[in-house]
Amino acid sequence: MSTPTTSFGREAAAAIARSKNEPAWLVAWREEAGDLTRTLELPKPEKTPLQRWNLDVQGTHRPGREVAAAADLPAPIASLLGTAADGAVIVQHNSSVIYTKLPEEWKAKGVVLSSLEDAARTHEELVRAHLMTAYERGEHKLSAMHGALWNGGAFLYVPRGVEIEVPVQALLYADDAEATFAPHILVIADANSRVTVVETASSSLGETDATLLHNGAVEVFAKAGAQVRYAAVHHMDSKAIDISYRRAVLENDARIEWIVGDLHEGNTVTDTLSVLKGNGSTSDAKIISVGTGSQRMSLTTRAVHFGRSSESDMITRAVMKDAATAIINGITKIEKGATKADGQQTEKVLMLSPKARGDANPILLIDEDDVKAGHAASVGQVNAEQVHYLMSRGIAKEEAERLIIYGFLDPVVSQIPLESVRELLHRILERKLG
Repeated sequence: MSTPTTSFGREAAAAIARSKNEPAWLVAWREEAGDLTRTLELPKPEKTPLQRWNLDVQGTHRPGREVAAAADLPAPIASLLGTAADGAVIVQHNSSVIYTKLPEEWKAKGVVLSSLEDAARTHEELVRAHLMTAYERGEHKLSAMHGALWNGGAFLYVPRGVEIEVPVQALLYADDAEATFAPHILVIADANSRVTVVETASSSLGETDATLLHNGAVEVFAKAGAQVRYAAVHHMDSKAIDISYRRAVLENDARIEWIVGDLHEGNTVTDTLSVLKGNGSTSDAKIISVGTGSQRMSLTTRAVHFGRSSESDMITRAVMKDAATAIINGITKIEKGATKADGQQTEKVLMLSPKARGDANPILLIDEDDVKAGHAASVGQVNAEQVHYLMSRGIAKEEAERLIIYGFLDPVVSQIPLESVRELLHRILERKLG
């Protein structure tokens, strides 16, 4: 299906914003995004014909029912949270945030956690200075649609020098395929602060002919010396399309660590970018994905170096089954003036079926001489020698292959910083690889 989105524009964006009583500046901001949806084209990820996907499904505003306590959350959401509900939590159900919890001792330190919609009113200056400046409304049609329609979302601000030891969990859940599901997560970590965020995107759509479009975005701004760890696990129904753009902007000596499990059941486009703006900034990205059925996936990880002595490392590992297809791009760009920068990347794909396909494309773009850069890529089947070795130790062939696959994915799985999410990840992997 083509994706004209001609039925959407300035007036529709403004009408939705006004219906939610959003502040005047945000109504005007959404109007501008609505204008862009009419003129911009779809993004063009390599070998991924998005014009054939059913992307003209912006949905309608379907807010969930707000609750005051975790015990009152719908059962499917409560089961996903598990014991994590005891810490800092924000939950989006379809088109709105229904629950937020922030420990009092964190509030006393100046930490802010709220829906992005609320933050647009209560923290206008911070939101206006950062919102969609790393992931811009004018990038392409999907970013413009996101700017016009984002809903619920999460706003997390960590003040200067504050270190949060317990992960902040953001749960994004949809059970209505006709809802607008476009969360935007905005994280601002002030100078020398430290925080871990764990995002889970899940759905339970039941029997439906409708297509849910998750048009989501994450922006992380790590100020000088700040350290942010951002983990995400995406697993939605095959009736859902997962569009996820993640961006981090790093100032001097700041650090971002991405830990991503792209385990969605349907078609997927993800783009994870670290902009190493400051001197001494570092980015570490670990991405895993498992494709099954006839999934089509485009997974891009990027690092752009501007700062001197900046470092980036990217590891992507994918397992393809059945007739699934994955295009995996790793792009390291070192700009002129980023002396002593070091950019490394590795992409590896395991194919478990003759019909499965995985393309690994490492790309280095270097505009400075005094740097280090390297890449490695491999596409193949489970190593027969490893299987033989395990079988010689009395392990059945099927179990040996399973152990090798889990070992292949472990560099990411073991790094998920929340036990309940690690357990969820293991359950998803069992189901997808079983």
